[in-house]
Amino acid sequence: MPSDPPSRSRARSRLPAAAAVGVVLVVAAVGIGARLLEARQASAWSDQRAIPVVKVALPRSGGGDDGLSLPGQLQAFNSAPIYPRVSGYVRSWLVDIGAPVRAGQTLALIDTPELDQDIARARADLESADANEKLARLTAGRWKDLLAADAVSHQEADEKSGDLAARVAAAHAAQANLQRLLALKAFSRITAPFDGVVTARAIDVGDLVNAGAGGSAQALFTIANVARIRVYVQVPQAASAAIRPGLSASLTLPEYPGRTFPARYVTGAGAIGEQSGALLVELEAANPEGILKPGAYADVKLQLPALKGGLRLPATVLIYRAGGAQVGVVDRTGHVTLRDVKIARDLGPVIELASGLAAGERVIDSPPDSLQSGDLVRVVSSGGGA
Repeated sequence: MPSDPPSRSRARSRLPAAAAVGVVLVVAAVGIGARLLEARQASAWSDQRAIPVVKVALPRSGGGDDGLSLPGQLQAFNSAPIYPRVSGYVRSWLVDIGAPVRAGQTLALIDTPELDQDIARARADLESADANEKLARLTAGRWKDLLAADAVSHQEADEKSGDLAARVAAAHAAQANLQRLLALKAFSRITAPFDGVVTARAIDVGDLVNAGAGGSAQALFTIANVARIRVYVQVPQAASAAIRPGLSASLTLPEYPGRTFPARYVTGAGAIGEQSGALLVELEAANPEGILKPGAYADVKLQLPALKGGLRLPATVLIYRAGGAQVGVVDRTGHVTLRDVKIARDLGPVIELASGLAAGERVIDSPPDSLQSGDLVRVVSSGGGA
């Protein structure tokens, strides 16, 4: 058989090489396409990840009553430290802390040896003054009779009458001094000034006590009337205009979870405190069970009337810049617009806005500090408002 021409042989030898090159080119094109697709996907993923993720809250109109929750301090309706009015030694004490007492009930007895000696001396002085008064009265009477008989001069009779007046005054002074000392002696029996509970006892048998409320004197007992409890609350200035007679409130205490105690408005300070920037308000709560304790902390919820036309949002939506309070509003395209807002009332976890927003707008909750108008954000969920 005759052999192929050289040109045909060379063409046949080039076919496998061309096929190989084509395969390589196809594989390279597929690889490059895959790499470009991955790059585009990675770029899109990076761009998506670069968009901040935010949650939004929807403002709602006021309705019903607002509950302004504030910390409150409980105090006894009446509380009195009992100081000694006389100095002496404690003979006995009859009540201890936690004991209920009635007005006038004896709490302790004090021995007063020095006062007892003063009383004995005052009694002797009174007896001497009475004796001198009687003698002066008899003498003045005799001299009056002698004057009628012209046996003595008017001057001598007047002197005896004057001496009688001085003796009478001295007797009255001695009597008053004795009464004063006896009144002090009555204070050797320490009594309760009103119905209440003993919240402190600072004496023991044999203790030396000093009269008065200053210096080295200390309170022997503290009595508190806990049938009613006073509650003091510092109301922020923004909410102070809503504080008025008839305001109702409720108390919750950590030691009684799930239980509330009603309270009523009594009075307010009538001025904003210079240091606190708040209005001091006094409430009163009944305490028939005696479970509300003076000095305790309570969460006080004041029932404030809603502000007409106001929109409520969580306080966490606010952004404070140099120009004042702002909020970030998200439109349908996900872009942010910063709005200046005017706060009508600060209700603690909730704020009420007087202007700057419309109902239904989406407001960013807990916005980042770097947020600016025109930023693109991605909303993942919406809150239910305030």
